[in-house]
Amino acid sequence: MSTAPLKLSAQSSEDLEVVSACLQDALTRMGDMIYLPREHRFAAIFSRFMWETAPARSLGFGLYRRVSCGVHFEGVLRARIQGLRQDSLDEVLELLALEWQEGEDAEAVITLVFAGGGLIRLEAECIECQLTDMGASWTTRRKPAHAGVDGDAESLGGD
Repeated sequence: MSTAPLKLSAQSSEDLEVVSACLQDALTRMGDMIYLPREHRFAAIFSRFMWETAPARSLGFGLYRRVSCGVHFEGVLRARIQGLRQDSLDEVLELLALEWQEGEDAEAVITLVFAGGGLIRLEAECIECQLTDMGASWTTRRKPAHAGVDGDAESLGGD
């Protein structure tokens, strides 16, 4: 099954809600995320579960799809990490959602919420996010499960 690669831009809370839904259950590693303070940018590479191609009900054969995607946030003034090991660059992390709060002057606090309680909190001048699928998608047999998320990590590459 082939679908057009996603290329999304978020500049409002409504836009960020769409990006969050697309990134639900995306996988990454600490080594695939970076904060560039001079450029005011936070960037990450994820293995995104393609919810848009997943059947609504399991048909028994369980072939789903993932695709690599790049995500970056602009105007980031500060990035804080909580509950994630920065020295474990290859540990697989599962993103559950993006959360955000907007301030009075368009500033925003955007939080990447990971399974197991880890957080990355971005303090930004405004909401400015880009998501771009990169390369061909691949099949996976595992559909993310939300009960007891900690146990069933899958690889970031093709299965």
